[in-house]
Parts: sequence; C-alpha cells; structure tokens
Amino acid sequence: MSERFFCPCPRGLESLLADELVGLGASSVDAGQGGVAWQGDWRLAQRVNLESRIATRVLWQVAQGRYRGEEDIYRLAYGATWAKWFTSDETLRVNVTAQKSPLKSLDFVTLRIKDAICDHFRTVAGQRPSIDTARPDVRVHAFLTRDGVSLYLDTSGEPLYKRGFKRARVEAPLKENLAAGILGLAGWQPGEALADPMCGSGTFLLEAAQIALDIAPGLGRRFAFERLRNFDRGDWGRLVREAQARRRPPAKLPIFGSDIVADQIERSRQNLAAAGLDECVTLARGDVLDLEAPAAGGVMVTNPPYGVRLGEAEALAEFYPKLADALKRRWTGWRCYILSGDMNLPKAMRLKASRRTPLFNGALDCRLFEYVMVTGGMRDKPKV
Repeated sequence: MSERFFCPCPRGLESLLADELVGLGASSVDAGQGGVAWQGDWRLAQRVNLESRIATRVLWQVAQGRYRGEEDIYRLAYGATWAKWFTSDETLRVNVTAQKSPLKSLDFVTLRIKDAICDHFRTVAGQRPSIDTARPDVRVHAFLTRDGVSLYLDTSGEPLYKRGFKRARVEAPLKENLAAGILGLAGWQPGEALADPMCGSGTFLLEAAQIALDIAPGLGRRFAFERLRNFDRGDWGRLVREAQARRRPPAKLPIFGSDIVADQIERSRQNLAAAGLDECVTLARGDVLDLEAPAAGGVMVTNPPYGVRLGEAEALAEFYPKLADALKRRWTGWRCYILSGDMNLPKAMRLKASRRTPLFNGALDCRLFEYVMVTGGMRDKPKV
C-alpha cells in the first residue's frame, strides 16, 4: 500500500535527492525547499533509509489537517492511531518546525502534541510513554504552514548522515550527506581520480570510496523503524542481503587525501579503517600549496577552513592567492571544487569561478565554487 513520506536534506541538494528517490523507485516525487515529498510502500521506505546518500531522514506522514489554534492541532494528534505503531513502553520526543505559522509559541505547540499522544495512550492502553529528548525510541515531527499541519513518524532515528562507523571527528564536521551531494554536483564518477588536499577527517574520501564500491551507506547502523509494530523483519533482512551482495570487495581506488596537519591525516586513517576502507584510499601528509596533482586529470574537492576570527581571516586573505597559483601550476586538467562560507573567495583568489552553487553546511550559508583548470588559466572562461 502506498504511503506518503518526506525526506529532509541539506538545502541546495533537493533536486539531487529527488533524482535519487526516483532511481530507488519512489513515485509522486516533489522537491521543495529543504527536502522532497514522495510516495511508496514500506519496503521502499526501508530501502531509502538503507541506500539514500543525500536524505537526512525518512519521515512517514501519519496525519494531516488544517488548524486555527493549538487545540485543533491537539485534536488531530490525539486522533492518530499511535498505539498501532508503537507501545507506551517506548520513549518519545516531539519536534515542531513551522513556515509562516501565525501561532506565537512553537514550544506550546510541542507540548500540546506531546499531551495529545500521551492522552491517546492513556485512553487505549492505560499508560503513557515517557519523554526522552536525548535518545528517544520514537520521534514525532510536526510541520506547520500558515493554516495546515502534518504529523510524521521518524523511521530513521539518528540522522542518516550518521553512517555508523565514523570514529575520529573534527570541530566543524562536514555532514556526510552534504559531501555525497557535492560529489554529485561535481559530476564525479567511480573510476575517475578524486583528491581532497585538505581532507580533515576524510568525509569526502569515505563517501567516494563507498560510492565506488557500491556500499549502501546504512549497512553499518540501526534504524527507528526496527522498533515499530509494523516492522517486517523478513522483508528487511532481504533488503540488507541484497545490498550486501552488491557490495564490491575493498580494492585500491584512485582516491587521494592529504592535509598539512598530521593529526588530520590520522583522523582520516582511523575513520577509513573503521569503515574497512583504509586500503582503498591513498593518504599522505602535505601542504596543498606544494602538492603535485596525483593524476593527469580528475576532480579535486575540498572544504578549507573558514576565517571566523580576525587573525584567521587575515591568514586566509594571504592563503587564497597562493592556492589559486598552486591550482594553475599543478592541477591543470582537473575540475576543482571548493566549498566555502566566504563569498569573497573568488575575488581573493583572483580566479573567476565557472559556477557557484548555493549550499548550506548546517546553518552556514556557503557556495560551492567550481574552477575548471585549463592551460592558460581562467581569464577567458565564461561564467555560467
């Protein structure tokens, strides 16, 4: 039976996610701001959780209606058949987001939805679920528009960008689904050389290696739908076995990572090892300003530090022209992609970006700058 779902994703990747969902078998796919609505059966919902590289969650729509005030939302939430899907022994968390809602307090709306779900359980089961905002068994998401409300059960649990194996982290990590989306925007394909010369904890390297070996990103983790009462363990087991059968064995890949900081290389090494991919990627310590390109052509993609404090900004102002010079001298034949929250990066580099794609790294407004490095520099490249 067809159900309605919504997958949020990093802003700027909605069209890529829509294409991915169509490829997985979704119907009535509708990309909006911050995510994609779609329809499919429960088996497909499980498959999207297992195989989507770009979605942040898979939310199952369980109720929808119009409202004038908080009590209308309470009645809608009370009327949903929660006890059909989970028990009062499960812990609960409610998240509310809104767009142009006239209601003054989303905290009060959250409280009324919690009350409605707990009252529903008191009526049908004689006891209510406990609230756990840190590690709940069940997450309910509500989305409010100007006069409409949709209630969703979260089938994912932890966000899907948490692949389940990353050990060593950095202070401002690049989300895995954003990294996978950037590889898609860059047009990178398995077999083509890929390099990240400022690799940090190795997120681009990990995502590229998994794509190259056709490793489903959810194979190393558990999901919230496994706790729901309509969970079909046999169906899920078949999906997992199909994904495992497609997975190619580890092999040396034309994927290269480097960083000037030795600790960052070690973080990348630890994370690749935790994923069983340490033999697939070539890592080396080095300064991007001195590196030779590891192949005659390919895709270079990187997320350099952002200048937040004054000293950092001044250092980056000196670094960018040197980076541009290094790209021109050593990366001819490569398509280079730099994700940055610094909108002045092209001016500082004195190179014209052939494309600028708006993206969000969490709440940070960024651009993915594309530089196609050809002989003679970028002066005559048209901006598209």
